Amino acid sequence: MHSFAVCAYGDSPYLERCLQSLRAQSMASEYLLCTATPSHCLESLAKQYGFRLCVREGKAGIGADWNYAMDSARGQFVTLAHQDDIYGKHYTETLLRCAARWPDMELFMTRSLTLKHHGVQKDGTSERIKRLLRAPLRVHALSHLPLWKKAVLRLGNPVICPSCAYRKESFASLRFSEEKRFVLDWDYLYRLAEHRGRWICVEKPLLLYRVHPGAATARCMEDHVREQEEHEMFCRMWPKQVASMILHVYRRAYAAYQD
Repeated sequence: MHSFAVCAYGDSPYLERCLQSLRAQSMASEYLLCTATPSHCLESLAKQYGFRLCVREGKAGIGADWNYAMDSARGQFVTLAHQDDIYGKHYTETLLRCAARWPDMELFMTRSLTLKHHGVQKDGTSERIKRLLRAPLRVHALSHLPLWKKAVLRLGNPVICPSCAYRKESFASLRFSEEKRFVLDWDYLYRLAEHRGRWICVEKPLLLYRVHPGAATARCMEDHVREQEEHEMFCRMWPKQVASMILHVYRRAYAAYQD
């Protein structure tokens, strides 16, 4: 019914804790460890925790890695677990309960808490704004409508990417971009919103989202990829001048990666 596909890059010091949290779930799933950079460390961890190791050949890239992980999973719903993050023990149980209640559910997501080197953080302004932007998705009677779902994404992406579980059958006709480096999830969700499937948002913190200098988000900020790609996304939804104004305000969220 459900698969956890962990996309592993190199030998992360946080990966084992992520795998432990997935194995500690109150309900079992299929477990995959997907990588384009195989190593003895990954092989050892996969064997230790009972994950099927899937090695992708070809050039490294986040979009290609995510597409490969989705293709490799066998569950009806697939969570692309981030190697740095920790999942609450009731994540899978909550997901499956929602899938049973809403048979047309196409996307599942949850709230998260931010984890930094000095511990779990209290929600700041950025987190509160994201929660506000996600609020329309709690109106389940309307959360299958394309315009309703797109409205959630027009002022930024409030969806916590590693909290998402995607319906596998939808992936047959819709893939992650292999050209983008930062807004892959936002771009994918904006296109997915055209489908009639229901999006279900559970505002429980079922994920600890780790922020650290080595994270892909931090690297994208250093070379301004994040700013460039986010501007392109806003321009798809707004006139150029309005898009620039929104991005100016949106940049404040970048502070989350600066200690």
